[in-house]
Amino acid sequence: MMQIKDGQLISPPKRKWTFLPVIDRYMFREFMIPFSVLILGFMIMFVISDIYDNIKDFLENNASTVTMVKYYLLRLPGHVEFILPLSILLACMYTMAHMGKNLEIIAMRASGISLHRACASIYVIAVLITLLDFFFKETIVPNSEKMAYVLAKSTTHETYRYNLKEMLTYRSPDGSKTWFFKYFDLNGLQKDVILKKYKSKDGTLDWDIEAEEAEFIPDKGWEFRDVVLTKYGDDGMMPEKPQKFDVIKKDINEFSETPRDIINAVRPPEELPSLVIIDLLHRTKNMAKSSKSLYETTLYNRLAFPWACVLAVLLGIPLAAKNERSGIFLSIIIAVGIILAYTLTSQLMLILGNRGIVPAAIAGIGPTVAFLGYGWYNAVTHQ
Repeated sequence: MMQIKDGQLISPPKRKWTFLPVIDRYMFREFMIPFSVLILGFMIMFVISDIYDNIKDFLENNASTVTMVKYYLLRLPGHVEFILPLSILLACMYTMAHMGKNLEIIAMRASGISLHRACASIYVIAVLITLLDFFFKETIVPNSEKMAYVLAKSTTHETYRYNLKEMLTYRSPDGSKTWFFKYFDLNGLQKDVILKKYKSKDGTLDWDIEAEEAEFIPDKGWEFRDVVLTKYGDDGMMPEKPQKFDVIKKDINEFSETPRDIINAVRPPEELPSLVIIDLLHRTKNMAKSSKSLYETTLYNRLAFPWACVLAVLLGIPLAAKNERSGIFLSIIIAVGIILAYTLTSQLMLILGNRGIVPAAIAGIGPTVAFLGYGWYNAVTHQ
């Protein structure tokens, strides 16, 4: 927009998109101070909430102080995915409100620096935190949540013993086989194994074997030793006379499940790394529809949900700048409401996707794409 000075038309300052070290460092510092305070504050709030929920059980079972501290520290990483978007949003809006109060945003715009260029360092921080959030969900959160659960159970229930590999049952993804392991050894020899094979045409029992030992041989398949084989009639109900064998071998083309596949399959999908889920989906051609929906929805949601951190910035900066004069509280309420709506929608779609009611891609990615689209439109229209 042209301006008039001393009776002459003057062009507005040309917008700057180059590296601005002074502005970028200043915005980084102004943002990180409230962001750090908010992260600490939200963590304290979640710890207090956990203490309120669990302290009675710990005290009644005479748990040590070290055990309780360890439990609450293990619980913290699981709260990160909810803490980060809200912390970014509120820190972003506080920064914009503080700078708007001091007319710094107006001064930047007057010198040719757009709102979004001035906040470039905040956008970079949001992307980095998104990647950090994804890293947490991939590596730290599943283990810390499981360890906290086991610690609480073993402390408050004396007879509780967590062992994923003891009395393990595994159903193949295509539903054609069921395995029973008295004790499962991921890298060694399996003992006391029962394998049931079902007919493909009607799902009735075809045969079963009981083996003293079973071993998976890479690139070859399974080898069962000291085996009792029992075949069943056409109806799958009447067993024939059991037959004893020293060794029975099953080719890898028919029995493709490996010990790693079996242990991963009995773990909840949220505990599996994304690469494991991708590999499982790729190698299991006849996976049951319900299992496939569960794995795919979990994978898509895990890849999409951390981008709520970027959504927080796309919402926070324009809304705060738009209402820097009329008041920031309404903007905070609107932005927090949108983030909460996104979180609830994402969790609801996750449930529907896991149950196969909604396609996995739509359930896992849909809410994030929709809300990010709204955030981008909101940012572009408030340059």
